[in-house]
Amino acid sequence: MDTEAVRSFVRAAELGQLRHAADELGVTQQAVSKRIAALERELDARLFARTPRGVELTLDGQAFLPHARSIVTGADRAVTAIRPGSRALRIDVLGLRSAQAVVLHAYWRSRPETDLDVVTLRVEDPRAAASAVRAGEVDASFRSVTDPAALGEDVRMIHAFDSPLELLVGPKHPLASARRLTPARLRGHRIWVPGIAPLSEWADFYDQLVTAFGLRVDAAGPNFGNEVLLDILADSADVATLVGSRDRYLWPAGHDLRRIPIVNPTLAYPLSLLLPRADPHPGLRPVVEHLASLAPLPGTVWRPSWALSPGPLPTAPTV
Repeated sequence: MDTEAVRSFVRAAELGQLRHAADELGVTQQAVSKRIAALERELDARLFARTPRGVELTLDGQAFLPHARSIVTGADRAVTAIRPGSRALRIDVLGLRSAQAVVLHAYWRSRPETDLDVVTLRVEDPRAAASAVRAGEVDASFRSVTDPAALGEDVRMIHAFDSPLELLVGPKHPLASARRLTPARLRGHRIWVPGIAPLSEWADFYDQLVTAFGLRVDAAGPNFGNEVLLDILADSADVATLVGSRDRYLWPAGHDLRRIPIVNPTLAYPLSLLLPRADPHPGLRPVVEHLASLAPLPGTVWRPSWALSPGPLPTAPTV
């Protein structure tokens, strides 16, 4: 089996577009397409369904992906075994427009010589991300395992940074003119957050948020992606959503959406970093030090019960 074809499949699965996979691999989109087509012929299975926005995994593709990652990891380890220190630091984020990716980009801009590979594992259960760290598929993952006992002895979790929430609304919403909002002012308003997956850390976060402040968080309906959500907000007089202050969202100028900070208390989504206890990648230490340098949130802050201490991150040799 051609490992470069398997690698092309994995990157396309993680990024959702053949063009992006080609850019990261340093080859043409046609080359990636041919590699994947050859792999599909060899497996006698269709791995991707083509869509207007890119590619999506078929059921066979979903079944093959974890094994494909293992093949790529094994090949990388074989290379690393004879060229120590040559492998890029591989860190998992929830999405390339997420707060984690924004913070990592800021880190990389301050150290452009860093060989950094930012990936999205596309797993919703953070325990699966912990397993990927344990198996060496990634060097670290920005996920929070809300039950520390599920981490095991070979993976540890440290506080990375807090992401304060903002209310995102369209111009017709009754709260659209507010410059700041308290959690109490959100009561009674429909906060639509599609795609809250069972067992995910964000499902537990929203459960605790609703209980603490009596909010109406609605996860009903399928998640058709951010573009559809933004279109709905632009035309709605009663639907809002919550976003992280560092999360990147792009919308047409005509949407006139507003991001409104929430204060007294600030609602903080705590972001953690999963990393191996033994033999971490040497590039992790400066990343952890960068996270430790981020300014803490001012004022009163609400966090869920499982949030780790937002104090200084460790910079001991074990990182």
